[in-house]
Amino acid sequence: MPKVFTDDSSTLKPASLVRRLAAMVYDFMIVVAIWMVVGAIAVALNDGEAIASGTDEALLKSTLLVVTYLFFAYCWTRSGQTLGMLAWRLRVQHVEGRTLNWTESLIRFFSAGISFACLGLGYWAMLISDERLTWHDRWSNSTVVTLPKHKKD
Repeated sequence: MPKVFTDDSSTLKPASLVRRLAAMVYDFMIVVAIWMVVGAIAVALNDGEAIASGTDEALLKSTLLVVTYLFFAYCWTRSGQTLGMLAWRLRVQHVEGRTLNWTESLIRFFSAGISFACLGLGYWAMLISDERLTWHDRWSNSTVVTLPKHKKD
């Protein structure tokens, strides 16, 4: 069940490219750590031998892709924030102001890969867009916003 955010939408600004990239660096480090754990499990299941055969290698790569998607989709559907986004006060949300569902997360995940694979053009597109949306924002009906700083009482 999607969570509806109660923030005043007038206080939320579109996230800048620099903040998005900074959050991506944080998340990349987390993903690499997850890959290392999955790789260690794969080697342990292969009797301590490195993964060498084509079938085992394909299975490992597929597993890494699925685990990476599950990391991002879980974060996006639960709170709208990965750990990198949390550190940079960013949140991904549906244009209607709610968390993404699993299907929207799947579209966002794979289209972000396309945005990146095209020499980052999908990300650079936000610099010429009035709405400051990337390709994958548009394709998944989502947006990344900067959250206001919390005021201490």
